[in-house]
Amino acid sequence: MLNAGRALALNAEAGKELPRVGALGALYDMGVRPRHGEVIMIAGRSGTQKSGFALWWVASMALPTLYFSADMSAFTASSRLASMVTGDTTEEVEAGMARGGRDRERYLTALATLPITFSFGSPITWSQVDQEIEAWIELWDAYPGVVVFDNLMDFEGAESDYTEQMAVMQGVTAFARDTGATSIILHHASDKGWDAKTAPYDPPSRDQVKGGLSEKPELSLSVALDPNDLEYKIACIKQRMGPSDPTARRYARLRAEPQRTRFHPFHWRG
Repeated sequence: MLNAGRALALNAEAGKELPRVGALGALYDMGVRPRHGEVIMIAGRSGTQKSGFALWWVASMALPTLYFSADMSAFTASSRLASMVTGDTTEEVEAGMARGGRDRERYLTALATLPITFSFGSPITWSQVDQEIEAWIELWDAYPGVVVFDNLMDFEGAESDYTEQMAVMQGVTAFARDTGATSIILHHASDKGWDAKTAPYDPPSRDQVKGGLSEKPELSLSVALDPNDLEYKIACIKQRMGPSDPTARRYARLRAEPQRTRFHPFHWRG
């Protein structure tokens, strides 16, 4: 239930473009416009840095974010964020935390600059989501600006059941409508198709996203990582209010830096 003030705030913010991130300029140039209050899917094959990209994106936007992580441990998520802020590698963060003292304090101070709160545990349940949202409202008297669900198949009962996965997507959509929070959900694409074998480092097309569920959000992004040169490709395979390419053959290029959970504008290397 929404009081009049919250309802007005939700309607005022809905539809506005999310804060732009400089490194994503090539994506914006393609006409991609992520917006407040939307359901956004990030889909990709295994090992394509979906979690790392989502974490970097929300940290770069600097909006109050609640991140439900069933795919990363608490240490992995926090070390990735500390690495992102300080520029140290995750291995350096781990070693510094083990040493303690000034190194430990430096990383903890770096994490305190980010408006991101985590909820860990697998599977993700709607009762867990309700509890975390209630706690957030009690603390801040507002909903989060962004909520990340990592990932769809880690919801209770949704590991392999299409009906449950569809129910999760319906739940996420209702959640976004009720709260006004931009809701980012991560999902898998097939590793077994012909394209996965012949072009494994290209973003999967819309029909390769498991369960066909990329058609449900307002915006669906398909991602891929080339482990050889760390080229990161992002295709827009569904966008309700703008251009998209369900074949994923048109994509933006970034340069990934996985050891620091950073992404950079793409420049050709000679």
